[in-house]
Amino acid sequence: MATEGQALQLVALLENELIRRRGEIDVHNAYYRGQQKLKFASDEFAKFHGERYRDFSDNWVQVVADSPVERLTVTGFLALGETSADKDLWEVWQVNGLDADSQLGFLGAVTGSRCFVLVWGDPDDPNMPVVTFEDASQSIVAYEPGSRRHRRAALKRWQDGNEDYATLYLKDEVWKFCRPLAQQDKSPQEADVDEELKRWKPREMGDEPNPQPNPMGVVPMVELPNKPMLVDEPISDVRGVIAMQDAINLLWAQLFTASDYASFPQRVILGTEPPKIPKLNSAGEIVGHQNVDIQKFAVDRVMMFSGEKARIAEWQAANLAMYTGIIEVAVGHLAAQTRTPQHYLIGKMANLSADALLAAETGLVQRVDEKKLWFGQGLREMARLIALAKGEDAKASALRSGRVMWADSESRSHAQMADALLKLKQLGFPFEWLALRYGLTPTEVADMMEMKAAELEADPVTELTRQMTGGAGPMPTEDEVSTTHVTDDEPEAEPAP
Repeated sequence: MATEGQALQLVALLENELIRRRGEIDVHNAYYRGQQKLKFASDEFAKFHGERYRDFSDNWVQVVADSPVERLTVTGFLALGETSADKDLWEVWQVNGLDADSQLGFLGAVTGSRCFVLVWGDPDDPNMPVVTFEDASQSIVAYEPGSRRHRRAALKRWQDGNEDYATLYLKDEVWKFCRPLAQQDKSPQEADVDEELKRWKPREMGDEPNPQPNPMGVVPMVELPNKPMLVDEPISDVRGVIAMQDAINLLWAQLFTASDYASFPQRVILGTEPPKIPKLNSAGEIVGHQNVDIQKFAVDRVMMFSGEKARIAEWQAANLAMYTGIIEVAVGHLAAQTRTPQHYLIGKMANLSADALLAAETGLVQRVDEKKLWFGQGLREMARLIALAKGEDAKASALRSGRVMWADSESRSHAQMADALLKLKQLGFPFEWLALRYGLTPTEVADMMEMKAAELEADPVTELTRQMTGGAGPMPTEDEVSTTHVTDDEPEAEPAP
């Protein structure tokens, strides 16, 4: 049991680390939303054109981040020693809306290096724990010294209205704190008052104790790291894209500027002074001269110059294709570095076969499978926490060493998938396994098995024949199935005495 002072010390330490991480997360989120400042420009270009392109971004970061997330779909959880997915656990998953919220969590991990899952019991419904995905800007997990899996504590910190909230999760108890939000533009005396108010204080919970016991016996928050390292922080998929994204934005800005100023041939008149018109007084006498408005020449498209040495020269239009070629090379580098298929970025497809498309997506598929490996470890622990929250210790132990079921990472047409599954069926793979491979959820597979049982009961001969032929070829009639064929090579057996 921790004292209030020890709990506040842990909150302060975890909050400082959370603040340190927040800066990089905010930068990555800004790039994902396309909110990027113009970088790599010369001082002169930034001075005259920086504000012009302040809100422009050719946003490739979002494509790179979204491409693996759209293929990360959880379909069920399988406990150790079981042959079918856990229905109760899938019910918890769906009731908590995690089929949609998990996508938000995976996206947060891809952009912010990690996300978290929090599991806690619902006092109003002991059989339905509350499970939420948490953003890395609000949550943090501390581990035991020398371990990357044994959790020591976890903190969730967020703002609501004029209050700042923090919840500290320990193995045996949970502390809840709050404090007023500090206001800006205060005098030094008022700032001192705000500094005093900024200190965390235990939250008033009414009849609920604070701290309250943790019946699960473990820290109920799990980290899902993206590209974890042995001795360093996880890596965001966005981090490696930022530099090339800035370069692409600068190239577009220079292209737009060139198209504005130098995309047409420019003519210049040499060997003469700009034309002038006389200035007359009230008596009609010439008292001076003034230059002709050049804008008038541009509108009238007529210009007259005099002088023996006057001549016209021309500057050729700028080659804008040079910029687009460099941009395509930069996007190609970005695709290679992030293992994102080029047809996701370039948008050019010319008579590509199905095998060519699969080969082009091999890098992305491997990238998705890596994320399934690392996210799967955290999701297995989440499944264990759900069982612990429901008081099912035996199931919690089995789920800890079970596995997460995912939808297929590869993108195939229905014809390709059906052909592959038919061949696997002919090799002897069971129908239930094939249905999961096709992409059905365990709940849908269970419904499918009930439908097949109903079909077998209604028409057993036809259904058995379909199973015998693997679902291929012409369907024999009932007479053909019931008739016994006897040949010379296979003599009819004599009746038993």
